Amino acid sequence: MFKLFKKDLILFLHDHRSVILTFLLPVLLITLFAFAYGSIGAYDGRSEPVKLLVCDLDGTKSSKEIIHELDSLEDIITTVSDPIISKELVIKGEYAGALIIYKGFQDSVENGNSTPVELVYDRSREMEIGILQHNLISTLMSSTGEIIVKKSIEKYLQGLFPAINPAITDNIVKTTMKEDNKLSITYTSVVGEKNDTKLGLIQAVAGTAIMMLLFSVAAVGTSILEEKENGTINRLLYSPLKGSTILYSKMLFAFFISILQLTVMFLFAWIILKMDMSVSIAGLIMLIVATSFAVSSLGIFLASVAKTRQQAHNLSTIIILVMSAIGGSMIPLFIMPPILQKMALLSVNYWGIQGFYDLFWRALPLEEILPKILVLICIGVLMTSASIQLFKKRIIKS
Repeated sequence: MFKLFKKDLILFLHDHRSVILTFLLPVLLITLFAFAYGSIGAYDGRSEPVKLLVCDLDGTKSSKEIIHELDSLEDIITTVSDPIISKELVIKGEYAGALIIYKGFQDSVENGNSTPVELVYDRSREMEIGILQHNLISTLMSSTGEIIVKKSIEKYLQGLFPAINPAITDNIVKTTMKEDNKLSITYTSVVGEKNDTKLGLIQAVAGTAIMMLLFSVAAVGTSILEEKENGTINRLLYSPLKGSTILYSKMLFAFFISILQLTVMFLFAWIILKMDMSVSIAGLIMLIVATSFAVSSLGIFLASVAKTRQQAHNLSTIIILVMSAIGGSMIPLFIMPPILQKMALLSVNYWGIQGFYDLFWRALPLEEILPKILVLICIGVLMTSASIQLFKKRIIKS
């Protein structure tokens, strides 16, 4: 029994792919998930401040005091802006929310009426909105809420009982404040309202599609190394075919498979999962093509940097899973710490997923999605150029 155990252990240790996948890969993913969920790397145990746009249409002492108090909070960074521009920035995903203090704010405070304050927000960024909501309620209520409630109740009670004891009024005010602390804020979601597609469905389809696409095209790239090992490449090189033709055919095949796979996934989501497809069809087609080009070129590149098929398998598995983890395929980006959100920019997953978010969730027009499409195309061109040079050096000339 122990001899068989020793034999299996030796074989396992000599199989570098198994060792890497068994130990190194889980360690990498656990570390990334720990960062993402804030278990490590957080500054003094606190999350990063939320960026909030503020529009002061009242321009009075009271409204300026509110903005000053919000700006002094550690959890919020305020930026003064215009209401129309602010809503556009929230819709585009550049900010989680915008606070609009309308004309008549100070008059409402002095007259004991509900204050004309509105928070427009992106409901896909629920963690940031939760932080904003908590701080806004605390700030507004501590500054104006008690005054408004007290004056409103006093006005009402004095109409019924002119000689009511002030102490009774104070108790009613405190009770009302505890029961209704959202009296003076209107919440308006301005993102995801133009279609019926659920946020989770977009994340599941886009994130999973791109991750599985990377594995598919990496397998296509690895097949070149397999053909090299079994002599197929050498036989093809004896034919009239040029070496570059062999490489281009593989890249074209990976590109075609990528487009086909993405198209099938979105058709499945539309027909079976009832995903709303009332979006820019031109934008969807261009995004599918650009994503397929970037993903297929990256998959081929991962195979081109390896010397053997086994190395290609190991390398592609680790890099694809790590990129998928930081790029948003496994964990939604909005819950990640800033450092991982910045690292996500290096992942092809990020640009593809954010492009599909802009299309299906934010309902942005084609011109707003073009920058992400161009980045994907640039990634594809860069990886394709590098792959051609590496394949010529390592496969054709070897």
